Amino acid sequence: MRNARITSTGCAVPTKSLPNAYFDQLLGQPVSEWLVKHTGIEHRFHMEDGQVTSDLATQAAKQALERAKKSATDVDLIILATDTPDHLSPATSVVVQHKLGATKAIAFDVNCACAGFVTALETATKFIQADPRVRTVLVIGAYGMSRFVDWKDKTTCTLFADGAGAVVLEAGEGDGWLGSQLYTDGSYADALGIYRGGTLHPMRPGDEPPVVKFVRKFPASYNIEHWPRLLRSVSEQTRVPLSDVKLFVFTQLNLRVIEGVMDAIGQPMSRAHWIMNKWGYTGSACIPMTLHDAIEAGKLEPGDVVAFCASGGGVSMAASFFRWTAGGRA
Repeated sequence: MRNARITSTGCAVPTKSLPNAYFDQLLGQPVSEWLVKHTGIEHRFHMEDGQVTSDLATQAAKQALERAKKSATDVDLIILATDTPDHLSPATSVVVQHKLGATKAIAFDVNCACAGFVTALETATKFIQADPRVRTVLVIGAYGMSRFVDWKDKTTCTLFADGAGAVVLEAGEGDGWLGSQLYTDGSYADALGIYRGGTLHPMRPGDEPPVVKFVRKFPASYNIEHWPRLLRSVSEQTRVPLSDVKLFVFTQLNLRVIEGVMDAIGQPMSRAHWIMNKWGYTGSACIPMTLHDAIEAGKLEPGDVVAFCASGGGVSMAASFFRWTAGGRA
């Protein structure tokens, strides 16, 4: 059976640097210590003026293609996971297709908020398994949430950052994708999001720009309850014990939550990897960015199993296991 293999990764981090101390001055109150203690975030990067989500996505995709020794014209499909697109319409993936010169690729966006990349990875896998015409896929997560923060709201402007990550997924035999589990709980659709600019609250002349908001709180233990359940489900499905997973890659909003989940599944923190300390919270881009950074750190070898587990507003969740088939540096 044809299977999907991750053969390379790419990453894009903007150049505009904002350390925690910047927000101490901006907000007129000490938030640095709280951020480190409660989330693990120390630093983040934002897009420069004139830079857009598709620019970051294209940069990450180019690096992934270069590392896979592929050209843009080898790509059959581009799936871009983002909830901060260049425009409401058309899809940002088609902009990326043009910027890359991936002239034979079909392209579409996936919006499952911060669970989008793992959902897109699952979608790409199914394309490869079902359609012999699809052999090389770019799966990209890209995030430009700095464009949608309220700079007076310390609950959002201190957390969100920009970035992009990409993987090349190729058709092969045997190992690669092992299994997955998706989950949706739409009762939280009104909890966190950008709630203006769509058909429910269209923008009118003179309106303030749309901003991301925490409207109501998620239960503090939500991910600590659900991530272990998703991971155990994929473990049972694939017959891969959690103790055999070499690397766990989670949504990078809160290091304390990741610590709680690793404790709940009985695995050491040394098997997790995190980037929120240096790059902030990069939403739909954080999973591939974390994977890329872990590979750079030498945390994966051929034959290792990597687990992805993500949450996004809505709530959307997705988990998947892959057996790593690329080299130590993809």
